[in-house]
Amino acid sequence: MKISVYNQEGNEVGKQELNPAIFDIKIKPEVIHQVVVSQMANARQVLAHTKTRSEVRGGGKKPWKQKGTGRARAGTIRSPLWKGGGIVFGPTKERNFSQKINKKMKRKALFMVLTDKTKSNLMIVLDKMHLTEGKTKEFLKVLNNLNKLFPLIKKKQQKKNKKIKKNILIALESKNENLIRATKNVPEIEMIRVDCLNILDLLKYKYFLITKRGIQKIEEVYLKVNKV
Repeated sequence: MKISVYNQEGNEVGKQELNPAIFDIKIKPEVIHQVVVSQMANARQVLAHTKTRSEVRGGGKKPWKQKGTGRARAGTIRSPLWKGGGIVFGPTKERNFSQKINKKMKRKALFMVLTDKTKSNLMIVLDKMHLTEGKTKEFLKVLNNLNKLFPLIKKKQQKKNKKIKKNILIALESKNENLIRATKNVPEIEMIRVDCLNILDLLKYKYFLITKRGIQKIEEVYLKVNKV
C-alpha cells in the first residue's frame, strides 16, 4: 500500500510505503465508539459538588430545647430538612467516571481511524515540514500551496482566493519550535507529537498532515519496529 508524498510547494515528489498493519485494517465502528467513550470519560473533570450536613458550616448548637416548645425536635440547623442545610444524594467530587480500556484495543482503534483517514484521502504526507522563521505568514503560504490537495474545498473558494477552512491536525515526529510558533494564531490548526496520537484528536480534525519521518515514527512507537 502506497501513498503520494508532496513537498511544501504542493508538488508530488514520490511515494511512501504504508504498513498495512496500521493503515489498512478492518474498521469496526463499535470498537472506535467504545474507545472514544472511555477516553472522554477518563478526561472528564468532576466539578459539581454539594455539601452534606457534615460539611455545611455552623449548626453546632441545638436550635431549641428538646421538649416544651410545641415544635418538632431539631438537633441542628444544617439538617437536610432545613433551608441552607446539607444536600442528600447530591453530586459529589468523590464520583469516579473513569473507564478501563485494554491497551491493545485502544491501539487497534487508533489504527482504524488512521486507516479511514488514508482511504478517505484525508491524510497528506509531506517530505518534510520546515519553516525558516516562526512566522504565521510563512505557514499560511505553505497551506495555500497545499490547497489543491484538500479534495473537499470548493473550487469557487479557490478562485476567489479565500482562505481555506484550516481544520487540520499536524503530527510532528519531534519538537519544532518554528512550526509551533507559526500556527499559534491560526484557527482550527492543532499540533500533536506522533508519540501522543489519540483517537479523539484524529476524529475532531478532518485532515491529517504528517511527514515521511512521522509515518516511520508511528511504526516505531506503536508497532515497536526499529528503523535503521
